[in-house]
Amino acid sequence: MVSNLTIVEHPLVQHKLTLMRKEETASSEFRRLLKEISMLLAYEITRNLPQKKITIQTPLEQMEASTLKGKKLALISILRAGNGLLEGVLELIPSARVGYVGLYRDEDSLKPVEYYFKVPDDLDNRFVIVLDPMLATGNSAAYAVERLKVAGANNLTFVCLVAAPEGVKVMSHEHPDVPIYTAALDEKLNEIGYILPGLGDAGDRLFGTK
Repeated sequence: MVSNLTIVEHPLVQHKLTLMRKEETASSEFRRLLKEISMLLAYEITRNLPQKKITIQTPLEQMEASTLKGKKLALISILRAGNGLLEGVLELIPSARVGYVGLYRDEDSLKPVEYYFKVPDDLDNRFVIVLDPMLATGNSAAYAVERLKVAGANNLTFVCLVAAPEGVKVMSHEHPDVPIYTAALDEKLNEIGYILPGLGDAGDRLFGTK
């Protein structure tokens, strides 16, 4: 097992992932399930966020209570499929800042091509969560993380729904300091860079495109 990889094996996560893998699952159901899984993944990722004590007034008396410490989190969606994860995480952390890295995969080289980059300020002072449902070759994820590091991010976590061993290897080699959270580590990539057994193209299934 790669040291920076965490597989979230919660029964609800695994049940919903199984439903998403099914070929007959409609786009509307796929979107709903992805939103629900993303909230469960976010719960695991954020369990160690720094906290501080503040004084509040309850209806009965004053007390010292915990609240989040530091700058608001930054959620970075790798377009377009990352938006499926973003919706659920943002519902759990509505105050988070949001950024986007637009990439598409060259089908011949399997390398990422950037077409859009817009991220929040002060990434060096924020916990940055990078979102993309599929970690396949790892090239897009590694590229996006590198761009974010150049923009100042130094505390990053990568979140995906399904990962391939090849993608985990690339990410762990290029960015060993970046934890990876996933619901499943699948078997391998096929000859055109799709995860097996996987769940197909997450973007197409999410948005009903081909």
